[in-house]
Amino acid sequence: MWPELGCVSMSFIQAIIIAVLQGATELFPVSSLGHAVILPALLHWSYNLHDEAFLPFLVMLHLGTSVALLIFFWKDWSALFKGSAGLLGSRIQMESMHILFLLVVATIPAVIIGGLFEHLLRSLFGSAPSAAIFLFLNGVMLLLAEKLRGLGGRYGVRTVADMTMRDALVIGVFQCIAFLPGFSRSGATICGGLIRGLRHDTAARFSFLMAEPVIIAATAREAFKMRHMVLEPGQMHVALIAAVISGVTALASTAFLMRYFRDHDRWALSPFAYYCMGAGLIATLIFHFSA
Repeated sequence: MWPELGCVSMSFIQAIIIAVLQGATELFPVSSLGHAVILPALLHWSYNLHDEAFLPFLVMLHLGTSVALLIFFWKDWSALFKGSAGLLGSRIQMESMHILFLLVVATIPAVIIGGLFEHLLRSLFGSAPSAAIFLFLNGVMLLLAEKLRGLGGRYGVRTVADMTMRDALVIGVFQCIAFLPGFSRSGATICGGLIRGLRHDTAARFSFLMAEPVIIAATAREAFKMRHMVLEPGQMHVALIAAVISGVTALASTAFLMRYFRDHDRWALSPFAYYCMGAGLIATLIFHFSA
């Protein structure tokens, strides 16, 4: 018998599956939250990830993903902070400060909308049937973004440094769509970038750089809720294993996606779109007929 995650009924195998799912779907444009809600419901797993007992597990999953992103983009972050400090010359300093400014601008909409409406949106639409519908709509969004590329009047921007404040703000507004379970954060932000005329790899790079502070903030918020919790012996052991698996999966996913987006600029989101539409439709039908 595999050990369970503390006092709740998640088995070790289920924890590993969720960890792999988190590591892959956090960065793939297919919605990590949507999959985390839909898959357990389809498989009739008895646990509820919103249970407070899962906080240590969720914190460690997010920590694993954030460490993976930091490792992959270490050179980018190092260059940004060294450049902003003036260690790489005045031209690089201006460019680095511009990129950091863009990341701040892109984060502002999510901070405002999330602070005001995240709890309401998750409580209203956090069920598995709702997530399945939004997963289907996530696929529609990905396809539409491919069709509507360059609406901002600029096309083929090749570096993050070429982006404007308006580009960052549009991408930040798109990020807010992911407060609806089933919509992908990375998918929404990449779509926002495509509509502003960015190439897939540029949009993905900016999306993944945006993800680092977002995931760290979410991890810190969840960790703060744990301040009065008494952890059971098995909780952190399983959570640590899951964090490593989530991190390794996220690192491999990031490496794959950055190469994939670079090499398939004409249609990169289409396979993910068809997957989301198919998976969302099938899950919706299953939930409908099993109700």
